[in-house]
Amino acid sequence: MDPATGLMDFENNNRIWYGVPKLVGLGGIMITAAIVGLSKGYFGGIGAHAFPFLWPDLGIYRWKSSKRPVRVYMDGCFDLMHYGHANALRQAKALGDVLVVGVVSDEEIVANKGPPVLSMEERLILVSGLKWVDEVITNAPYEITEQFMNTLFNEYQIDYIIHGDDPCLLPDGTDAYAVAKKVGRYKQIKRTEGVSSTDIVGRILSTLRCTEVDGQANIADSELCHNEGKPGSAGTGCMETLSHFLPTSRRIMQFSNAKGPGPDARVVYIDGTFDLFHAGHVEIFRYARQFGDFLLVGIHSDQIVSHRRGSNPIMHLHERSLSVLACRYVDEVIIGAPWEVTTDMIRTFNISLVVHGTVSESGSSSEEMDPYSIPKAMGIFKTIVSPQNITSSSIASRIIHNLEAYKRRNLNKKKSENRYYEEKKFVSGD
Repeated sequence: MDPATGLMDFENNNRIWYGVPKLVGLGGIMITAAIVGLSKGYFGGIGAHAFPFLWPDLGIYRWKSSKRPVRVYMDGCFDLMHYGHANALRQAKALGDVLVVGVVSDEEIVANKGPPVLSMEERLILVSGLKWVDEVITNAPYEITEQFMNTLFNEYQIDYIIHGDDPCLLPDGTDAYAVAKKVGRYKQIKRTEGVSSTDIVGRILSTLRCTEVDGQANIADSELCHNEGKPGSAGTGCMETLSHFLPTSRRIMQFSNAKGPGPDARVVYIDGTFDLFHAGHVEIFRYARQFGDFLLVGIHSDQIVSHRRGSNPIMHLHERSLSVLACRYVDEVIIGAPWEVTTDMIRTFNISLVVHGTVSESGSSSEEMDPYSIPKAMGIFKTIVSPQNITSSSIASRIIHNLEAYKRRNLNKKKSENRYYEEKKFVSGD
């Protein structure tokens, strides 16, 4: 990261130089004039830029000519990262060649929405781990002011500012993107159906309907649990009915790399629940990928998770699958992977190594059969130290331990989300 600009560059963007041929010295200027004359006369207007590749001994050189890559910018809090965030950034990347993402600062989130669940460091890991993100600007402002917009245009060479079709309002009710819209440098994408960070917080809070946590009162009568049947609402407390995501084969294809391992590829396999996709997941994938050429991730079904943990996951199987697929370190997923890694499975997918992290939420007891007994017997199992000591449960506990603050945050956000769904119209897009 460049500390002076707050810019993080996660990929080689292969910037393309463009312009006219560069010639050395006064003689070069004369040669240029001669070339221009030849091109306009004898060669019928072919253009001088074709000749430097023909006369290398004349000291003529230039980079390949091409239009400048289109650079687009999208910002967000990216708190409780989910497949909706990933799909928004996928759509934004499709509108340009280079996607620059602004991650809003903790202070700005507190001032405009309420306390964030994830730290800036965790949110940066999540955003930079997405396969469509090229660069990240840290501590971006919540509002696109004229000053920041000029910084984007001049320092970061941004061509367009992107946001979804749902309104993004400041505390005073004004549009956070009004300035960008006014100058004609704004483009809109389609909001992903059925999920939001507010919705996820509501799902976590709704699990308290029939329980008490740390001596706090049951919230069965909370307004958070009284939006049954509304898209994006906190739900009824029954985890099977909380999600409003309607999965399609096209969406899975959009997230997929659409290619398998080569015949000699070293396939690394890792499995888990991967609920409430977080920085710990991204980092364990990054580490696991270093042990081979192709990372295959097994995602356990909702039924397996419920049986092993005694409760349903917050995100259902298809939601969790898309979050994992969006990660740049993941090559392929098994949707509904078995609990035990079998011999047939190892042969089917040509698995070279099975890995498992030291931080886990499997919840299995010592009496149960070891799900990795076969790869261990084959000598292809490896335990790797988890780079982050984060779990889905620890993420949820942050909300539970700060219950009142998140209840207020959700109730305020829920009003605007309900208005969005009530006034919602069809928007074309991906």
